[in-house]
Amino acid sequence: MKELKILAVVVVLTLITYWGVEPFAHSQMHPHVEEPEYSFKDVDGLNGLTGNAEAGAVLVQSNCTACHSIESQGFPKLMDDASSAAAYGVVPPDLGTAGKLYNADFLAAFIKDPATATKTSHKFVDGKIHPMPGYSWMQPQEIADMVAYLQSIAPEEMTNKEVFTNACQRCHSIKYGDMQNGTMTAFTPVENIKSYMGKIPPDLSQYIRSRGASYLHEFINDPQKHLEGTAMPRVGLTQDAEEQVVAYMKEVGDSKADERAALGPKFLIYLVIFAIFAWLWKVKQWRDMH
Repeated sequence: MKELKILAVVVVLTLITYWGVEPFAHSQMHPHVEEPEYSFKDVDGLNGLTGNAEAGAVLVQSNCTACHSIESQGFPKLMDDASSAAAYGVVPPDLGTAGKLYNADFLAAFIKDPATATKTSHKFVDGKIHPMPGYSWMQPQEIADMVAYLQSIAPEEMTNKEVFTNACQRCHSIKYGDMQNGTMTAFTPVENIKSYMGKIPPDLSQYIRSRGASYLHEFINDPQKHLEGTAMPRVGLTQDAEEQVVAYMKEVGDSKADERAALGPKFLIYLVIFAIFAWLWKVKQWRDMH
């Protein structure tokens, strides 16, 4: 009877901790934020316009290739990464995959006003300006044409690693990759990205473990929700592209997650069997003593 009372006390304290203390602590450390929003309704996007890719090709090639490469269309980098970073603060992305990775409305908003679209206006004050100039002076149809062109040249399929490389590696490194994926160094040199961002962006090798997939989706979709004032820009990834980024981080940082999850039920069965034998042994010993 005494043992049952002790067990009851342990169970009650465990439930109080699990259902009371832990949720409260979690709510303080990880306040609830709105779910990721992938339609980007809050940006000044295409506003229903349909672009013309042929017209957009002329506009992109005449306005963007002075800074951006489009390797797939025969527009190589004009400078190496170190020189580009020194000039702009961060390495400009190749635009060949932009039409697949980024939401169309976000792309249009970014072309019009990069700082506003990325929610980083707080960084560019006191004379500081975003390295990419805004094109709000263009006609809305012209911006829609540019987006249509970027979508027309984008690849139909990309691997998880390719998506991560194009979307994240300009700023973030993966120093502790596995044998299959290897390590990845940020394209922008440390001294430049530190000056541009205010600090060195974190290595993402183990972020899938330290933050979890749900947090990563919320943070990537809109960093300001979790960390107001952060220098991390809202990047505007589509839901599919964002899922591929998180999937790649899982491949690198937690490749054994599925195996570990599959082991859980087997281990619980083992504990149950062990508990039964332990209880039978205990009954036998007490029977002999009395």
